[in-house]
Amino acid sequence: MTDWFYVGKIVNTHGIKGEVRVISQTDFPDERYASGSVLYVGRDHAAEKESVTVESWRQHKNFDLLKFDGIDSINDAERLKGLSLFVSEEQLSELGEHEYYYYEIIDCDVFDEDGTHLGKIKEILSPGANDVWVVKRKGKKDVLLPYIEDVVKHVDTARKRVVVHLIPGLVEDED
Repeated sequence: MTDWFYVGKIVNTHGIKGEVRVISQTDFPDERYASGSVLYVGRDHAAEKESVTVESWRQHKNFDLLKFDGIDSINDAERLKGLSLFVSEEQLSELGEHEYYYYEIIDCDVFDEDGTHLGKIKEILSPGANDVWVVKRKGKKDVLLPYIEDVVKHVDTARKRVVVHLIPGLVEDED
């Protein structure tokens, strides 16, 4: 059985020539959406998948716009709306030291250096120079952790555990 890894969601068509709008969740858009790349579309992880080959890719506002081979009109693209994009485990690249796939980090428990549980990583933002890990806390505001050496001290993907150093200003507690 193949393990599938979520890349993004097709949220709408774009224009009349078969492009689709994608809300992307991939670490490597340049690689995933390169011309000739194969992606798989399906309702969810368990659903049957159909392969599609990327013809072209461009970014527009907050979306990735993809055109697939053989999807040449808005009518062709319409059937893809609402479907998710996946890659297979075999398509994952080897990463360097201290590099992680989003799926390895999301749902990790986060602890400070004293062993206090802060919460779980619920999403990863990529606003600029470094990723920001969003930690969901019970009854408190989310913590935004920049993925930098000064903050993230240890990542254990096997145990889904991250240890961080909280520099001043990172955590706001409402009292």
